[in-house]
Amino acid sequence: MSAQTASAPLPEGWREDNRAMWDERVPVHVAGKYYDLAGFRARPDVLRDFETAEVGDVTGKTLLHLQCHIGTDTLSWAHRGAARVVGLDFSAPAVEAARALAAGLGHGPERAAFVTGDVYEAAAVPEPSYDIVYTGLGALCWLPDLRRWAETAAALVAPGGFLYLAEFHPVTEMLDDTTGTRIVRDYFSRDAQVYDLPGTYADPDAVTVHNRSVEWQHTLGDVVSALAATGLRIEFLHEHDVSLFPRFENFEIRDGYHRFPADHPRVPLIYSLKATKG
Repeated sequence: MSAQTASAPLPEGWREDNRAMWDERVPVHVAGKYYDLAGFRARPDVLRDFETAEVGDVTGKTLLHLQCHIGTDTLSWAHRGAARVVGLDFSAPAVEAARALAAGLGHGPERAAFVTGDVYEAAAVPEPSYDIVYTGLGALCWLPDLRRWAETAAALVAPGGFLYLAEFHPVTEMLDDTTGTRIVRDYFSRDAQVYDLPGTYADPDAVTVHNRSVEWQHTLGDVVSALAATGLRIEFLHEHDVSLFPRFENFEIRDGYHRFPADHPRVPLIYSLKATKG
């Protein structure tokens, strides 16, 4: 068993359950306040300031967004100057929503294309490689095999290009959900975590039927090692003390981010990395 692979047999039907769960939540996300698509259409850029600073100028570049959901981040890169963006997601309703959003903003598939496919299958995307391969927050927990993910993602990076990843920090999964001051879970657990929870992070009160989901926890070392093993050069690994949602009950909103109170010891809540191909 590699350090980047789930240590127990995969739960039966995990992929189908996860897809059904995400498929059902797409209309909730499209219609809800969390993604605010009406606001996005008026100001189509929802990228975080640290992402845009770390990725840099994307003018004229091609960008592939793995696990793109309904495409708001993907299209934001187009509006920052990327010549062509492609989004990949395993949820067909999410891809249809992304295509509709792109069309409504005047982007045809030659500028912003969205395809349905498994993140492990490189053949699903239209071009063999991209200047930038981007993976956004909340994606890796749905993948049991990080090494396979890293190999697929690295193969899609064009020579001279890079992979950029922003993700929720695994340290947060160790801490209690109230004040984030006690260690209550095993950082090194790699067993599947099976949940049966109604609603969605975008609307906790939404009435849902497909509530079973399966996730995996990946250490920071697992992620970096999986990418380094592909031959990509790790340019930086940054840690950030901000979050995009109220992960802990005592979070406050400051400067547009969810944060611990000022007198709370800071812990990393998000990390980001860049890995280049020579």
